[in-house]
Amino acid sequence: MSAPTVRRRRLGAKLRALRGEMNLEEVADKSEGVFTLSKLSRLETAKSAAKQADVTRLLDLYVELGRDVDDELRAALTTLTKEGAQRGWWHSYRGVLTPVYEDLISLEAEATGVTTWQLGAVPGLLHTSEYARAIIGATAMSEAVEAKIDALVEVRLARQAVLSREAPLALWAVIGEGALRTRGVGEGVMDEQLGRLLTLGKRPNVNIQVLRSDAPLHVGQLGSFSILSFGDHADLDVVHTESLTSAVYVEQRDQVSMYREAARRLTSAAESVEASAELIAEIRRML
Repeated sequence: MSAPTVRRRRLGAKLRALRGEMNLEEVADKSEGVFTLSKLSRLETAKSAAKQADVTRLLDLYVELGRDVDDELRAALTTLTKEGAQRGWWHSYRGVLTPVYEDLISLEAEATGVTTWQLGAVPGLLHTSEYARAIIGATAMSEAVEAKIDALVEVRLARQAVLSREAPLALWAVIGEGALRTRGVGEGVMDEQLGRLLTLGKRPNVNIQVLRSDAPLHVGQLGSFSILSFGDHADLDVVHTESLTSAVYVEQRDQVSMYREAARRLTSAAESVEASAELIAEIRRML
């Protein structure tokens, strides 16, 4: 059995919250045979992918039991269920992507917004192909990854479709100035990348800020992170962090709130969107 994905864990967490003070045995009894104890447990612990019919019936049951299940919440959980079962475009790269990377892509595909702080590199959703190739190559720690660079670049660029879909993802990116002054990535690579930042920054759903290198000490110096948001239901939000050997998803509401506060502080400390565009253009002229 595969490990529970982030999406399934979020669905299970919400179903547990809707259950409230009732135990699983009580819910099973109230369902009059529709749900067994083991099925309810599997739904909540994400031991297996949930079926849409089961989630719908369970939400209907919770409505009968007086739980608040509005149309927006029902739609969000329905989407979580469907996305957990459907094959996305990224499944064609199964031999290339790690399960954690697949989770990130699937979350981006459903998220309404991403707030990201990147200390040392431009965020992946804003990469040019040549910058992506340079970054992926520079951070590859095995021959296996080096052999997949072409495919990984394709994936990096394909992820960016969320910025131009019918209901585009809202991206708020805060980037450390040092990431924009990178040298040694190949002739013309940074010029093209900075130009792409200026172009994408004009889109209404993309905001880019630069945090100057001479800014006072700040919480972002502890590392980069991204907050993936899912509309009004903040309990579905998740934080993604990466290190050299692993990637971690932070899901606990109190910890996600800490990251939101960290993002707020970084946004306040960074140059305004307008001033950031001017700074990016200035850096580009100095290349």
